[in-house]
Amino acid sequence: MTENLSPFDGRAGYTSFEEYAERYREFFVMTRRDGVIELRMHTDGGPFRHSWRGHNAWHRVWTEVGNDPENEVVIITGTGDWWHTGDPSQLWHTPFPEWTIDSQLKMHDDMVSLLQNLLFAIDVPTIAAVNGPGTHCEFATACDITLCVEDADFFDPHFLAGGVPGDGMALTLQRAIGVKRASYYMYTGEPISGRAAMELGLVNEVLPRDRLLPRAWEIAEMMMARPRSSRRLTHAIATRPWKRALVEDMGFHAAHQLWGMTMGEAGDLDKLRRMNSRFGTP
Repeated sequence: MTENLSPFDGRAGYTSFEEYAERYREFFVMTRRDGVIELRMHTDGGPFRHSWRGHNAWHRVWTEVGNDPENEVVIITGTGDWWHTGDPSQLWHTPFPEWTIDSQLKMHDDMVSLLQNLLFAIDVPTIAAVNGPGTHCEFATACDITLCVEDADFFDPHFLAGGVPGDGMALTLQRAIGVKRASYYMYTGEPISGRAAMELGLVNEVLPRDRLLPRAWEIAEMMMARPRSSRRLTHAIATRPWKRALVEDMGFHAAHQLWGMTMGEAGDLDKLRRMNSRFGTP
């Protein structure tokens, strides 16, 4: 849908789809059709493999997408059979207390901005299509609508690894499934499968993998058949509880996770390595 501004209105300019799709192609394959933009996370054409550069790219992409008025509905998904993979031993080979101050500050900014920019920089409906297991499901959970496959694995690994669950997954669990249930999953790291996630109220639909993205596009096209004002104002209502949760608690959660990491006691690599199968790591 083409934006229809009054003659006295204008824009200072924004980054074009072609430009930011190219800039972030290392982390996302972007497709746009009739106002719907699909962001598919990947690494070298396969499932997204966690890196600090990729972690930084996520929230930058949300801002670029949100600034582009040609994006009317956003779909976020992964590649192949995994939502997200990663080798913790490759990420944490330097203990956090030995990081530079600037690197520690960047970690804080990336942690907070991941959800903050998703919720505050994007003013149109968001749909997550969780295509398999993997961590960092917090931004999928915070989308307006969340679809997933049966073998999805919504979990927070931090406490099991000797850390503090403060980067957003615990927050989204508390707000989506309730404090008591969230506490259980924070402490135990038990997997929440697709079917269990729907029963708990964490996702909206569980689908076969070959139906996941088509269903996301069906919903997006249904949204596009409604007026722009209806989409944007409904999205504002849908995200308000999440925005309130972020303002009230995200800083507290992030500060406690980083505080624990700075003490040098968090991030037990041996414990993380024993969970390799859940990270998609051999």
